[in-house]
Amino acid sequence: MSNYYYLQIGILVLFLVLSFTIMKKSTPIFLFFLCFLLFFSSLSFKAQNGNLRDLKKQKTDSIKKDNIVSETIEIDSTLVYKGKFKPYKKKAHASYYADKFNGRKTASGKKYDSTKLTAAHKKLPFGTILKVTNELNGKSVIVEVNDRGPFVRGREIDLSKRAFMSIVNNKRSGSVIVTIEILQK
Repeated sequence: MSNYYYLQIGILVLFLVLSFTIMKKSTPIFLFFLCFLLFFSSLSFKAQNGNLRDLKKQKTDSIKKDNIVSETIEIDSTLVYKGKFKPYKKKAHASYYADKFNGRKTASGKKYDSTKLTAAHKKLPFGTILKVTNELNGKSVIVEVNDRGPFVRGREIDLSKRAFMSIVNNKRSGSVIVTIEILQK
């Protein structure tokens, strides 16, 4: 135990003794000392254990091992695809999923994650790798089909938010004209 701990216990005992002697004379002073005692004990609890929010976060977001906190971090990896991309459709309208679908189950059974490079298509089989290129600026992204849609007339493909934002210049746009190519293995 640290010296701070013994000092804290000494102060608490002193306040208890003082409060009991004063309690006999006047109740308002006793309540003042009681509030002061509670305030002091809460400060000491935070000083010893850290902020309460940090404790809750530590229990849910990380793994505690021997007082060393290590967080689990998922790192995007670069995937290498072998094969050629065959043109599928030019001048196709692409949009992106609304945020309300994040975490919901897709038609393939996987959960939709707006931070992954995925897409929804009406006809292409699940697992199909596509290269989607913005026709205005030439930016492209490689995505995997894992859902069905879009269910809006005139739209060919729905991209995850991350995939869509990586190919557009105007982040406020909701749709874009793209060229879709399929990976031929």
